Amino acid sequence: MTTLTDLSMAEARDGLRARKYSAKELAEAHVAAVERIKPLNAFITATPERALAAAAEADRRLARGEERAMEGLPLAIKDLFCTEGVLTTAASHILDGFKPPYESTVTANLWRAGALMLGKANLDEFAMGSSNMTSHYGPVESPWRRKGDNRALVPGGSSGGSAAAVAARAALGATGTDTGGSIRQPAAFCGIVGMKPTYGRCSRWGIVAFASSLDQAGPLTRNVRDAAIMLGAMAGHDPKDSTSVDTPVPDYEMALTGDIRGLRIGIPREYRMDGMNPEIERLWEQGKAWLRDAGAEPVDISLPHTKYALPTYYIVAPAEASSNLARYDGVRYGLRVPGRTLDEMYENTRAAGFGKEVRRRVMIGTYVLSAGYYDAYYNKARQIRTLIARDFDRAFKVCDAILTPTAPSAAFALGEKMDDPIAMYLNDVFTVPASLAGLPAISVPAGLSGDGLPLGLHLIGRAFDEAGVLKIAHVLERAADFRARP
Repeated sequence: MTTLTDLSMAEARDGLRARKYSAKELAEAHVAAVERIKPLNAFITATPERALAAAAEADRRLARGEERAMEGLPLAIKDLFCTEGVLTTAASHILDGFKPPYESTVTANLWRAGALMLGKANLDEFAMGSSNMTSHYGPVESPWRRKGDNRALVPGGSSGGSAAAVAARAALGATGTDTGGSIRQPAAFCGIVGMKPTYGRCSRWGIVAFASSLDQAGPLTRNVRDAAIMLGAMAGHDPKDSTSVDTPVPDYEMALTGDIRGLRIGIPREYRMDGMNPEIERLWEQGKAWLRDAGAEPVDISLPHTKYALPTYYIVAPAEASSNLARYDGVRYGLRVPGRTLDEMYENTRAAGFGKEVRRRVMIGTYVLSAGYYDAYYNKARQIRTLIARDFDRAFKVCDAILTPTAPSAAFALGEKMDDPIAMYLNDVFTVPASLAGLPAISVPAGLSGDGLPLGLHLIGRAFDEAGVLKIAHVLERAADFRARP
């Protein structure tokens, strides 16, 4: 018999409406699951009382026939989203004790749709990392293990707690944020679906900022249909966010027709890199074959500036982080470490409050924005970013979506790459270009490595064509028929 925590979001929604179980029962099952997966350290703050109170309201609405799109569905919320009256830390010591007096727009949209919060999920500090190893609250462990090897693995980052909670069946879905791959890469590592919408599709208001021109909220779910349901509730124009785009939100679930005949799928030649993992290359070829069998046509395309994407990202993102993180000074909220002077208090607070990776990126960002280096580094990176976006514009004249791998490898062991920041940054090599161009992209679990770990395939679409991306991803998902569980 399927347990309540094994249900997909769509199945749980339909079961609630058919009165097969109550929202209270569904919430209680997931609250127990959150407790059960404590060893994974996927949550910073659990909110069982809040979940059960919201479930009681959901049951009242269901009884009256007034259910909303996500009525009674339990979610994990990445601890980068401000939640009114609930501790919000960005996984950093510097935000100790911060309980926002307001709600982020994305979470407010989810609560209006009837969803309920199980707790705040762990992440890399200020979303800076690809492993969930940089959290002040300790690393998150993936629920997966290699065959014959019980060493703890990373869940990917920065949305590692969200991905681990969904993969471990402790939440039906979770919010994540993606700056350079922080939804898609952990989704690939944990064998789930992760979608980064077009920049501007979901409001950034109330999300702790890392790099403002790149950050975008999106869903992590166990299948593509669930991603469509959740994105429909999250998205929408927000006048409080000047980068939010005022364009209608389609019914994404209705887009999952299963028919992709005649669509052209771009295969970028620049993504075939020297020394590429043969397992990743084979999976990519299999993905092309699946889409071809479904009636789509793979076409070769060129994205010539791809090779500059990673260095460009690691100039632009730290520069924006340097500016955004200047607000954490011990004056208004969070940690304060006293000093004899105001300047000393700033120095003491920031030195004690920020972890090593955050300090590294703030220093890089401050350097590239400094008077002597602004034109040589930051301005040049902005120009290359424009060229990368132009490459995609040209590619979409001959194709409808682009297929690539999600990550260059399966999950690695905790601590395996921590001493080599460059190796860690290379985890985002396939995801960063779409982020720089602000395009929608999704990772779909498509196979297992030789060690029995999940591998993902990655689809990139035209701006604001999330419906098209989801439609193709749904076909890819059905062809892959990924059923493996941690």
